[in-house]
Amino acid sequence: MTDAFGRAIRDHHRGERTEPLLHRDGSETTEHPIDSYYFTEFDPDADDGWLASWVQGPLVDLGAGTGRHALYFQQQFETVAIEPSPALVETMRDRGVEDARTGDMFDLRSQFERDRFRSALSNGTQLGLAGSMRGLSEFLGDLAYVTTPDATAVLDSYDPTHPATAELIGYRHDPTPGLAHRVMFFQYDGASTPILQIRLFSPDRLREAAVGTGWKVAEVVRGDAGDAYHYRAALERTARE
Repeated sequence: MTDAFGRAIRDHHRGERTEPLLHRDGSETTEHPIDSYYFTEFDPDADDGWLASWVQGPLVDLGAGTGRHALYFQQQFETVAIEPSPALVETMRDRGVEDARTGDMFDLRSQFERDRFRSALSNGTQLGLAGSMRGLSEFLGDLAYVTTPDATAVLDSYDPTHPATAELIGYRHDPTPGLAHRVMFFQYDGASTPILQIRLFSPDRLREAAVGTGWKVAEVVRGDAGDAYHYRAALERTARE
């Protein structure tokens, strides 16, 4: 499988990128920003310290990208950063992430033992790769397996109930309330990623999917006025199912 997305970001980090990373849906094409998304330093005081207040160690950073969050949190406690892209794992290691691993956030039970972590972070809306409400519930159940009974998690998504979400590249309407799709792929240096089928879940749909998984949604925060269609959800463990 091509790693066009990860290679573009790795090449950018190493000063070797000569072509843009393109974000595509059929004939619709935009250049994907790299510096502003992946190489800004994480500020733990942003949003009044909201994200940092929900994270404790040991932490698993799911779909950790370039290690933006892992670089900060590993100074506080044990942090394991996983990424399916080998090129992004290389980038994280180049940037100083101490425990960067090739891994799949949707196959946690095969990678980690029970009760391994006290927190999980998935930042970047890759939660939508769960693909369905059932897939989301299965992911949350697996996440409960590898976290302790007092664990927390922070996840994010785009909210299909917000009008601005329909402007995202690759957006597809769904008649089911609180759900939508994105269909897109990335292209770099003559290679393309597989087409990504991404499910968008509203906060209420996330709450619904969490029932019976060992998690509950404790708090939801939204972006600022220009980014209000994006939200982060803090989850807390409930009694084991």
